[in-house]
Amino acid sequence: MTKTCVTAQVMKHTVLAGDVWELVVAAPEIASITRPGQFVHIRLTDTIDPLLRRPFSIADCDTAKGTLTFIYRVVGRGTALMTKLQPGDTINCMGPLGNGFDVTAKRPLLVGGGMGLAPLLLLARAFCSRPATILMGGRNEQELFWPNLYATVCQNIHITSDDGSIGHHGFTVDLLPELLKQDKFDAIYACGPHVMLKGVAAVAAQYDVPCQVSLEDYMACGVGACLSCTCENTSGKRHKVCTDGPVFWAQEVVW
Repeated sequence: MTKTCVTAQVMKHTVLAGDVWELVVAAPEIASITRPGQFVHIRLTDTIDPLLRRPFSIADCDTAKGTLTFIYRVVGRGTALMTKLQPGDTINCMGPLGNGFDVTAKRPLLVGGGMGLAPLLLLARAFCSRPATILMGGRNEQELFWPNLYATVCQNIHITSDDGSIGHHGFTVDLLPELLKQDKFDAIYACGPHVMLKGVAAVAAQYDVPCQVSLEDYMACGVGACLSCTCENTSGKRHKVCTDGPVFWAQEVVW
């Protein structure tokens, strides 16, 4: 796996909704070799607190401009400090890390929940010649700002919300069987909370549709050395999410 460590300049940093931010940085060395589903390990360059890097999925990549886009939610000290970044500031990026999605499907269905929709955006762009359908879910209308981001890269957008304030009232897994009955999708790609992924994997198996999942996990080193992000596979061994994943075939994971 090819990766590099670079100092990246902040080009754009804006609030998308509530505590969710979009960060665009110039990192042509990484952008040129990025695949959908991979991530970058980020360290702020002007402090050693927090000491450890933080993993961020790559939400978009422009190889012509040499930029990477990250969409993140403020959840702790590290991301709170990141919100202070201004255009012209720099961060240290190591990546691209991990294994990405298989992009050979002809009729792809993307399923994302919450911040799990971030890495699926670049995947949707990879299917531009055969536009993907996406099923997206969130807690409420405020969290579901994503349709505007996906509008240019997805053929059909289906929305669910936990509280019914937008789209279908319920969870993404509730609506998934209906979509699989309506269309002949040849692959499902999912990212989101573990409970959602477990449900998507079960429905995919029921309808005999190949399914890849991107696992979200806490990581320390990001390169497979610390073993802090392992998960059990169906052969009884342990996968390292950072290097064996974060993308796995659903049947490889013990749910």
